[in-house]
Amino acid sequence: MGDAQAPRSSERQDTLIAEWETHRPAVFGVAYRLLGSVADAEDVAQDVWLRAAGADLHEVADLRAWLVTVAARRSYDILKSARSRRESYVGPWLPEPLLTGPDAAQPVLVDESVSTAMLLIMEELSPPERVAFVLHDVFGLEFGRIAEVLDVSVPASRQLASRARRRVAKAKQSTADAPKAERERLLAIFRAAYESGDLAGLVRLLHPDAVYVTDGGGKVSAARKIIHGGRRVAEVMVRVGRMWRPDHIDFVEVGGELALVCRWQGRVYSIDTVQISDGLITAYRRVINPDKLSHV
Repeated sequence: MGDAQAPRSSERQDTLIAEWETHRPAVFGVAYRLLGSVADAEDVAQDVWLRAAGADLHEVADLRAWLVTVAARRSYDILKSARSRRESYVGPWLPEPLLTGPDAAQPVLVDESVSTAMLLIMEELSPPERVAFVLHDVFGLEFGRIAEVLDVSVPASRQLASRARRRVAKAKQSTADAPKAERERLLAIFRAAYESGDLAGLVRLLHPDAVYVTDGGGKVSAARKIIHGGRRVAEVMVRVGRMWRPDHIDFVEVGGELALVCRWQGRVYSIDTVQISDGLITAYRRVINPDKLSHV
């Protein structure tokens, strides 16, 4: 009898492993959208797998929803503690770059909610609002599950999602981005101007009210305040370019959008994402914190 049970147990394990590989991108995806960190999302995914492997899932009708719910609950706990860490973070905070191109090691459900601009918008939401918005509007979970994650009533979870949706919609009105072809064209021109130290060329590409954000996390030299004004941004970038000349500047897909990756002395030095509106760069965001680039 024991011999008969062992094969059945093995078959269940094999089935779970196969289903896990199918649903893992969603587990990672919900955690990344909530936390803005690849490393934290990987840790959450590992925690969810261990929970699933040790659970009795016979009564689970929708395994994807169950896994996503477990990931959201764990991420919510981390998100609440992350708020205090953000306050002590050295300099501006930017999301950890998520490679989403065809060669990316981590498959993820790619849509606008993993773009740098969108993650920064969601960063302004309260943790409950962010969870409600991501679970309902991105992953389509029912409010009953969301209420369980947040430990609130179903009507309260609906209100949180609705409030978050309004706030996101309002913020998106001022962050409308360019289509793919325009982004490719503008980034190619920008790269050439940056590599040649063409101040006038950079000024022409930057919106007069453009901002330049660098995330060094106190680990490397970086501006600890946001730099405002297109000409000022261009001047800083030219000066930085003269001091530090990257070996290569290549294109890479980050958060579903074309970005730039700068390599220096055989390693990734920075990943730069841009926000474009009306043919001009309105925000240039550079991640140089080595802790956020170690997975690239």
